[in-house]
Amino acid sequence: MANAPKYAGKEVREKLGFWYANRFLIWRRLSQFSILAMFLSGPYLNFWILKGNYSGSLLLDTIPLTDPLITAESLATGYLPNSLTIIGTIIVVAIYALLGSKVFCAWVCPLNVVTDCAAWLRRKLGIRQSAKIPRNLRYGILLMILIGSAISGVLLWEWINPVAALGRALIYGLGATTWLILAVFLFDLFIVEHGWCGHLCPIGASYGVIGAKSLLRIKVIDRKKCDNCMDCYNVCPEPQVLRAPLHGKNNESQLVLSKDCISCGRCIDVCAEKVFIFSNRFNHSGSDQK
Repeated sequence: MANAPKYAGKEVREKLGFWYANRFLIWRRLSQFSILAMFLSGPYLNFWILKGNYSGSLLLDTIPLTDPLITAESLATGYLPNSLTIIGTIIVVAIYALLGSKVFCAWVCPLNVVTDCAAWLRRKLGIRQSAKIPRNLRYGILLMILIGSAISGVLLWEWINPVAALGRALIYGLGATTWLILAVFLFDLFIVEHGWCGHLCPIGASYGVIGAKSLLRIKVIDRKKCDNCMDCYNVCPEPQVLRAPLHGKNNESQLVLSKDCISCGRCIDVCAEKVFIFSNRFNHSGSDQK
């Protein structure tokens, strides 16, 4: 956002303390680094908790976990993946379809740390928005990847997948793909705020579709408490999802039901007025609707 304040969350830190202002951010980082540690347990401790990478892995050498996008690409090429891959895809889809909107993006994806750092530095340096990209472009990219894979017979996305590249770099050491991660960081820093995750990433687009009807949702509990400080809009990777729940009409839901919400909880963290909570998609009660 062009006129975003540099110190979003300052008020809540002063009123409620550091932990309250960062608790979901801290829990997310613990989740992301714990998953990375599970991948690293094999090479460093000779005990494999997660074997493989973020595209496909085995939990405790037993439970398969497969990225749905890579399976969709395989099917598009006309190749039927093996039963373990299909089972892994079903498990992952079931978890994220039930749990919360794009939970993978905020709580699992290692690239989220990179893009969050770019967004934080952008705010600190006061860098203004220099380009605009349609947010729906990521869904177009997702469709193009599947069509391109079908035409070429090749898993196109895996050639340039920065999420898998960062995962491999963290697990097996930095290599030639480092430039790709740097490109994402610089793009988010200088070109478009939250540009990769919020506008381009087809993995996020696929999880948005999968979790469109998921249970866990951000909820505005009292619109009247909002003092329009804009801190939630400033830190939210998908600020457009907050408009209707926070400033909509009385008959509009106070739940963030958009499939683009990544369930990161940062809006809850930075709100000094305690306007937001985590809830479920069936909890439609709200102070403005009584």
